[in-house]
Amino acid sequence: MNSFFSDFKSFQTSGSDAYKPGLDRMLTLDREAGCPHRRYRCIHVAGTNGKGSVSNMIAACLAASGLKVGLYTSPHILDLRERARIRDASGLRLIPEEAVQAWAERWGDRARELPLSFFEVTTSMAFSWFADEGVDVAVIECGLGGRLDSTNIISPELSVITNIGYDHCDILGDTLAQIASEKAGIIKSGVPVVIGECLPETRPVFEAAAAAAGAPLHLAELECPPLWERHGELLEAMDLGGNYQRANLRTVLCALSVLGVEPSVDALIHTASLMEFHGRWERLLSDPELICDIGHNAHGLRWNFARLTELTEGGRPLVMVYGSVADKDVDAVLRLMPRAAMIYFTNAEGSRALPAGECCRRYEDCCAAAGLRACERRVVPSVADALSAALEYARGLENAGTPSEARPLIYVGGSTYVVAEAIAALRG
Repeated sequence: MNSFFSDFKSFQTSGSDAYKPGLDRMLTLDREAGCPHRRYRCIHVAGTNGKGSVSNMIAACLAASGLKVGLYTSPHILDLRERARIRDASGLRLIPEEAVQAWAERWGDRARELPLSFFEVTTSMAFSWFADEGVDVAVIECGLGGRLDSTNIISPELSVITNIGYDHCDILGDTLAQIASEKAGIIKSGVPVVIGECLPETRPVFEAAAAAAGAPLHLAELECPPLWERHGELLEAMDLGGNYQRANLRTVLCALSVLGVEPSVDALIHTASLMEFHGRWERLLSDPELICDIGHNAHGLRWNFARLTELTEGGRPLVMVYGSVADKDVDAVLRLMPRAAMIYFTNAEGSRALPAGECCRRYEDCCAAAGLRACERRVVPSVADALSAALEYARGLENAGTPSEARPLIYVGGSTYVVAEAIAALRG
């Protein structure tokens, strides 16, 4: 299976070199495959952050209503089969290796001819599997942007745009309005669209795009309060942690209202376990407490770092295992880092990773430029070694008699790939 996918460039390993804008290749293969996505209803989800959480919560609630639900998301953490899942009354299934192999044998040569990217291949494969399995509805997460994303060949019954922040600026544009315009490319004629969060720069973009398409526009920030009064208490109970889930839950409640689906409290509380959804403020260990999160840009990490600061205000030691990819606005993130922590700078494998030493130097430069004292830090290039060092440091504090209410908190993040390697290391 892995040898087949090695023929196609992945954004995870090749960055923007793997990005192939335009829909012609996907449309060509889709027509030849019989347009499988037309055999079930679709919900399309785009946005800078929160796409995965929103998609999983919507899928969990739809499944709880008795539907057979397909879910396509990216990136994967440990296994590419995580990208295509089906949830129904019998439980959750990842796309089986047999289905992957069957698709590769049927369409592999044609995919190479076109040629498709890795993301286009997995998208086409998921659409076909959902059709073969007879799903009632599929929740489809955009990969990058929206207008030219390969998922944008579908005709959904609802479009959702979670929020807009600075990310992939080299591809999507360097202003919030430009990025919003690309995300708004998923808005279809007459199809309702839910906007999770609006900014002064982005709201006019969404309003204009919806008006031009004759698409009913729903702003979750304005429409959700009545629902929020009934369901706000869910936040404390949800197994999807993180302060940012407040906005995501509001978006989901608004989307379900537009769909006419009653929210399932149980599905919302247990989304992560029901959907086997990982890496979103996920507790991997309890002693010492270890949290991981795949937030990787300033828009998302602002929430995470603020929460870490809150959790350690009383003197609780914070230990961080942090790494980034090189093609992000790394300095914008480093300026947000908590002011009191022991930081292990690391890097995941692969050519996109920012070397740990360079990340550390840039952190020191950011602190110096702002007149701030840098945290204690170490450079440990291997994620597994950095995690081991962080655990040893935290356990040393505990063994030294740290009060129980101030036990160390370990945070692993900065990159999906750092989190993935850390999870793999913990699993052995």
